[in-house]
Amino acid sequence: MSLTNGSPEAAAQAAKTASLTLRILSADARNAALQEIHDALFAARDDILAANARDLEIATTSAANGELSQSILKRLDLSREGKYEDMLKGILDVKNLEDPVGRVDMRTELDDGLVLQRQTCPIGVLLIIFEARPEVIANIASLAIKSANAAILKGGKESTESFKAISTVIAKALDRTDVPNDSIQLVTTRDAVDPLLQLSQYIDLVIPRGSNELVRHCQRMAHMPVLGHADGLCHFYIHPDADTEMASSVIVDSKTDYPAACNSLESLLVNQDALTTILPGVATALLAKGVSLRCDAESKAALQEKLDKHQAAMLQDSVPSDYDTEFLDLILAIKTMPRGSKNTDAVDSAIEHINTHGSHHTDAILTCSEEIATRFQNGVDSACKFWNCSTRMSDGMRFGFGTEVGISTNKVHARGPVGLEGLTIHEYRVKGSGQGAAMYGGAGGRQWKHKRLPL
Repeated sequence: MSLTNGSPEAAAQAAKTASLTLRILSADARNAALQEIHDALFAARDDILAANARDLEIATTSAANGELSQSILKRLDLSREGKYEDMLKGILDVKNLEDPVGRVDMRTELDDGLVLQRQTCPIGVLLIIFEARPEVIANIASLAIKSANAAILKGGKESTESFKAISTVIAKALDRTDVPNDSIQLVTTRDAVDPLLQLSQYIDLVIPRGSNELVRHCQRMAHMPVLGHADGLCHFYIHPDADTEMASSVIVDSKTDYPAACNSLESLLVNQDALTTILPGVATALLAKGVSLRCDAESKAALQEKLDKHQAAMLQDSVPSDYDTEFLDLILAIKTMPRGSKNTDAVDSAIEHINTHGSHHTDAILTCSEEIATRFQNGVDSACKFWNCSTRMSDGMRFGFGTEVGISTNKVHARGPVGLEGLTIHEYRVKGSGQGAAMYGGAGGRQWKHKRLPL
């Protein structure tokens, strides 16, 4: 990994050159590099956490002055609840996954001695712009090297000291491997981003991880494809037949496990018939965890009847903008879905609300009915659709991807948590024995077999 302040074009050109070497490295060589990175970061834990503490000190002052959000501050802390250990584990998880490169998923006999096969290959060079999460460097470096891609990384200014410390450790580790040092580069200046977005002759894909503003900016400026998500405005819909105890447990986890995460619950949609049966227990559990509930008129009235006076006094009135807001905090918007004359009217209203107000990230339903769950999952236009489990399950590591480069809400190439498979594309290889196109078709020409072969 090189820490570059040089010209954007020089960085991109070096990454392109490195990517061509990566393409021909064996899986063993790439895995050996990941082991070196893991061991080096393990040994440098104290130094990296000391650098992270310097970032945190500055960021804490900024947050106190209202210049930085609390959610970014939480994401910045690398010492929080085993976060460093999870980063190290993620590297080994990626190392132990099957090699994603050269995986054959189709073989066709076009004719005698003429065989077509489709297989996976690296994308090439990735430009990844991300928020103040220092562990992302290790995550992305691991995924890129394992998938034989080069990557140029630009992190948030809040994590500058952490980024420098981690990149220095990774650079020294790569020097002991066959992976070119320029395979992973860290760009430290913000003014390098726009020039990089124009270098499509070197960079093949942009992955922005941050605000809507960042994603939209990349989409406007980039001369190459953009893969990313901005908001994580996640919903849960409660159907009247949902298990009450399960509803409380799953919704509390979705909201409070890590409120600053993009897969945290932001809006709760409640079937009118569940307002007095299921919602009171859910609301009680949420209030006990310190969650502020912003309710529409009908859900607030129902809760005021069922909760004690102290709890009822804590309820707040929602405003329309609450249903379009990613709070990233202990705040939850609640909205009633009218029952209608058919059993499916409320779930259809929930689907419409989610497709109108959601961010196509992760949305979930609580119900005992497979029919209702299937209707919900078929109707909701989101990358991840869950039934009777927490939205926090939307995660590359929890999906078994080792780690992720991000969660995509795009509709092409990769969608949802993007792990190794999302960092490869297909290529076609044909092995022949002297065939030419003019030999086929027409009177007396050879005929295609197009016979599917086993893998």
